[in-house]
Amino acid sequence: MRELPRQLSADELAGLFEGRTRFVELLAARENPLGIAPEVARSLTDEEKKEVLDAHPPIGAKKLSARSAAEQGGGGDPAVLEELARLNREYEEKFGFRFVVFVNRRLKSEILPVLRERIGRTREQELDTALDELVAIAEDRWRKA
Repeated sequence: MRELPRQLSADELAGLFEGRTRFVELLAARENPLGIAPEVARSLTDEEKKEVLDAHPPIGAKKLSARSAAEQGGGGDPAVLEELARLNREYEEKFGFRFVVFVNRRLKSEILPVLRERIGRTREQELDTALDELVAIAEDRWRKA
């Protein structure tokens, strides 16, 4: 397994986290940015957490970065895509930020039960989970690059 880097530029981190956010800027200024990412993520303001989560595309979106498209896997069944869109809207209405999950090439139909379960959580629980998933995605992207 590829070891996590001791230093990454803001541009490199922006690629791993889908955008140049305050979170990315804070990580770029630190040594071992991916290793300390969970700690830094939890220190962000609510608005900064929302910014970094909302930088990720929704599951099932048509417009994706090349990395996200490769990660989101198959399963483009219209009924599944419609249900994902509906649940994504419900999630965002409830929590105020985008649903982020480490898909790891699972079929979209396999994400539906995860999304349904996570909608039942509290905002605080879900915010912590979403940030953890975000960091897991970035670490996986680094290791596969």
